[in-house]
Amino acid sequence: MIESVALEEARRQLAWWLESGRMAETVARSSSISYRLNDKDSGADMVVQVGNHLVLAIEYKGHSDAAAVASAAKAALLEAEWLAQKVSGTSIPVVVVPFMGGVGKRICDEARVSWFDLSGNGHIVAPGLGILVEGRPNKFTRRGRPFSVFAPKSARIARLLLLDPQRSFRQQELAHESGLDRGFVSRIVRRMEADGLVRNVGDGRVGVVDPDLLLDAWSEVYDFAKHTVVKGHITAPTSEKLVADVSSAFTRSNVRFAATGLAAAWLYTSFAGFRLATFFVEGLPDPGFLDDIGFREEPKGANVWLAVPDDEGVFLGSEVRAETPCVHPVQAYLDLQAQPERAKEAASELRSRLLGWKSR
Repeated sequence: MIESVALEEARRQLAWWLESGRMAETVARSSSISYRLNDKDSGADMVVQVGNHLVLAIEYKGHSDAAAVASAAKAALLEAEWLAQKVSGTSIPVVVVPFMGGVGKRICDEARVSWFDLSGNGHIVAPGLGILVEGRPNKFTRRGRPFSVFAPKSARIARLLLLDPQRSFRQQELAHESGLDRGFVSRIVRRMEADGLVRNVGDGRVGVVDPDLLLDAWSEVYDFAKHTVVKGHITAPTSEKLVADVSSAFTRSNVRFAATGLAAAWLYTSFAGFRLATFFVEGLPDPGFLDDIGFREEPKGANVWLAVPDDEGVFLGSEVRAETPCVHPVQAYLDLQAQPERAKEAASELRSRLLGWKSR
């Protein structure tokens, strides 16, 4: 959507909430409300003055991915800070996007920035004002498959960067270590730079701007269902014994594999007992092998998921824990988003202990 059109739609949305909608009671009827688009003084895309007690510094982004929301939140905070010195009343930062996803909401919440979207959802809390609207569908779904830096092969670049966020890379190093064509890598890096995920650190090298943001951006679009997954059951006295037995069988058969999800999280942290054991395997084992390990396909009562990955990059950074190869914690964290049981708690623990870049 053209920015000028989007800002006019944002103005109309706010006007409905503030002046004529059911939320109007949150604003005194006697308050005058003014809207300034593309405010040159503050740099804000829109400034809304509500009487003499409140000013909204609004930053619009045409994309709703994590990088765009983080960039908008940072800009809105600076604009609100500038306005606080120049106008009367409380100044609050607000981010506007076409549709705000779950990761974007979390980014705004952590930054203490209000937000609303052009699909009709919003979370704006300020003195004398409360706009809380959830559940409206996305009006701006895109058709087709736009280029993504997190497509299966493309994501190898993000993966390499997150394996060692303190390291900077030349593009030829990224191409060599990822096994991708240098021209393709260049295209990915340019897009990541435009999205604010990586930056040129000099001497032809690029590095991660914010590893947490990069992981959030990837997690937002990652879909475990894109892998080929066979769900079944293996009888075992404990989940730990199940993982050990399956691991031993794969190792003896020279099958490339790695535990992920709940099993990998437990092997890395010993946090949260689990029933479901998930393994990436290079290819689906033959029926004879599955019979030998007692695997019977049974989706409803499954305690084992065997996943053939949509790209072999999932094996990059694998480590052996308790004699079982495990995907890197980054991959385990991504896969936990689609797992049942205590997967959310396990993901939080894994990220806090092994991917806690903010605290480093």
